[in-house]
Amino acid sequence: MASSDNTTPPSTAPEKKSGKGSRFLWMAGLSIAGLGLTGVLLVVFGLAMAYPNLPELDTLTDYRPKMPLRIFSADNVLIGEFGEERRNLVRIKDIPDVMKKAVLAIEDDRFYEHGGVDYTGILRAAVHNAVGGGGRQGASTITQQVARNFFLSSEQTIKRKVYEMLLAWKIEKNLSKDQILEVYMNQIYLGQRAYGFSSAAQIYFGKNLRDISIAEAAMLAGLPKAPSAYNPVVNPKRARTRQQYILQRMHELGYISDKQFETAKAEELKVKTDSSEFGVHAEYVAELARQLVYEQFKEDTYTRGLNVFTTITKADQDAAYLALRKGVMDYERRHAYRGPEAYIDIPANKEEADDAIETVLAEHPDNDDIIAAVVMSATPQLITAVTASGEEIKIAGAGLEMGRSWLSDKNPPNKRIRRGAVIRVLQEGKDWEVAQMPEIESAFVAASTTDGAIKAMVGGFDYNRNKFNHVTQAWRQPGSSFKPFIYSASLERGLSPATVINDAPISFDAGQTGGQAWEPKNYDGKYEGPMTMRKGLTKSKNMISIRILHRIGAKYGQEYSTRFGFDADKNPPYLTLALGAGNVTPLQMAGAYAVFANGGYKVSPYLISKVTDADGKILSQAHPDLAGDEKNRVIDERNAFLMDSMLKDVVRFGTAAKANVLGRRDIAGKTGTTNDSIDAWFAGYQAKLVGIAWIGYDQPKNLGNRETGGGLALPIWIGYMQKALKNIPIEERAVPEGVMLVGDEYFYAENPPGAGVNNLDAPGHGTPAEEKAKDAVKNELF
Repeated sequence: MASSDNTTPPSTAPEKKSGKGSRFLWMAGLSIAGLGLTGVLLVVFGLAMAYPNLPELDTLTDYRPKMPLRIFSADNVLIGEFGEERRNLVRIKDIPDVMKKAVLAIEDDRFYEHGGVDYTGILRAAVHNAVGGGGRQGASTITQQVARNFFLSSEQTIKRKVYEMLLAWKIEKNLSKDQILEVYMNQIYLGQRAYGFSSAAQIYFGKNLRDISIAEAAMLAGLPKAPSAYNPVVNPKRARTRQQYILQRMHELGYISDKQFETAKAEELKVKTDSSEFGVHAEYVAELARQLVYEQFKEDTYTRGLNVFTTITKADQDAAYLALRKGVMDYERRHAYRGPEAYIDIPANKEEADDAIETVLAEHPDNDDIIAAVVMSATPQLITAVTASGEEIKIAGAGLEMGRSWLSDKNPPNKRIRRGAVIRVLQEGKDWEVAQMPEIESAFVAASTTDGAIKAMVGGFDYNRNKFNHVTQAWRQPGSSFKPFIYSASLERGLSPATVINDAPISFDAGQTGGQAWEPKNYDGKYEGPMTMRKGLTKSKNMISIRILHRIGAKYGQEYSTRFGFDADKNPPYLTLALGAGNVTPLQMAGAYAVFANGGYKVSPYLISKVTDADGKILSQAHPDLAGDEKNRVIDERNAFLMDSMLKDVVRFGTAAKANVLGRRDIAGKTGTTNDSIDAWFAGYQAKLVGIAWIGYDQPKNLGNRETGGGLALPIWIGYMQKALKNIPIEERAVPEGVMLVGDEYFYAENPPGAGVNNLDAPGHGTPAEEKAKDAVKNELF
């Protein structure tokens, strides 16, 4: 029996065992399957419940990103940008192929193949991360990144990842691949406040996106992963390493050829180290434009993507900026050195010394070409200093002139240029010189005389130091530069350029001046007796202007000046008005002098030619007053002609004779120096272009007893006009109808010699010497 039990066929016992086991396994499997199915069903149910609750895609399907306000010159140079996000919306068709390929190579090379979630990519990343050998790989597609950027937080949770995948599927159902890529390439943050690749191309390389090279595209494509880590401004080495890897990926994927790969790898990139810089120094222009646009569009100004096109040109603005800076620094060279800006103790240890120098120079940043430097050694013959770039410079000879009195060992330590002093230096050619930051301010504005379009505006020496726009906001006394408007008024009261007026001392009681008794003087203290009105303007004789205003009446002079755009309440009707004792702005002066230049028409200086939205649709456009339109006429054409003739003589023979360096006979203008040399002006023009230069202290004080408008402001005007008029032909002015030439002088036809006011002082009212002088002047004229 036992043996029979033992001889049971081997297959039988196992079968019975297997039946029990298989039932167990089957049940277990069924349970697992049931649980698995339940899990799947739960997941599917969860997804089905979650999907309808996903956010609407309106922000994607009707993509309207926050777009900054951009300010451009008339020749399309970006001069300013305002808004939290620096962005430039560009359509997919306008994104260069090389930029798309660079992004796809590093972010999602299967973008056009998957349906929003790249399962192949997920598997590849999982294997890579499990095996190791390099940094961890992610598997988020571009679509998933769009979902995350628009709708989700950046937290690393399974729930967020599931929602990201669901959103990716939904996005793919509602948008085309090109639409998704367009949104991504415009929305992604790329450092330096840049959103989107078009903005990044401008900020990092100063280029339009369509102009970037393969190497530059690869550099930009490396930014989305970690904008701060791969920022070429902040981390150039790390940025280049990633760029090289992206180029390799582009090559492996067949996006670029062998030759393109080798060329791009070797290309030396020129990254803009100061990403806030624009193509031209026009900060005052940009800020004024911003203010004007804000008045119209309010908060939409900074998000709607408005493009503001100003009337300035890059060439004109550059010329004005450089001329003003030179004029101010030339003034500084003539005046006392105020000493170093700071002192530090330089440690003996080189590393510590370098750190100390770097720290102090960071507190005294360079101001364009006015460089901050720390003195390493100083003697009366030589200064050795170090700049923020680490360059060691040497100053000797004429370069020491400004600071020479501060180099003596006899001076106390705080009154000496010595080791550890922080000084300013300028480079002239190859030589360096001691300089200093100016305390005075200046302004320059140029405008078209035909329609008032502003061609250049520099509101101060440096916008970052002083944002007050002296062109539009500074109400200053114009001094003698106001005299032409009094002369112009007198022409309508019977006087002519030939009218003889006595340049002799005169006095007035308090009632005539609006204040106290007044005994005015000529600027140079010299009096030349009777002379023509023309000569009085040429020599800027105060006594002549005062006598003219006294004759025509201060009230009439005030009212007449409003024709030119001056405010009556800023220019009271007192005899002091003859010497420019009222208040004007440089912008007002530009509009006023344009009247003489264009034949008698009032044109209003304007800055913005048009405003468009992000798609280029014009939202507003300027319709300026034009010279030649009779409804804009404010003075007789003959008056403008006679004034132009006299103002040309100011340049040929008078206080503005320095302007003859331009070699033109079609320029005219007037210098202006106020009482006690507080304000210095030059207002001048060519037939089509007017320019106003001013210089003075914000808190009015004496500029120096020998400083005048001709010595301070006129050189700025000349510096600008040398470039602005370079290729402009000389324009001869036609004599208008109703003007007659007798001898060498012009007269209104109705007031020929013998008519009108030939002599401001009635005959017989002067001393015998004065009467004889009057007769001599008449004989010269007629």
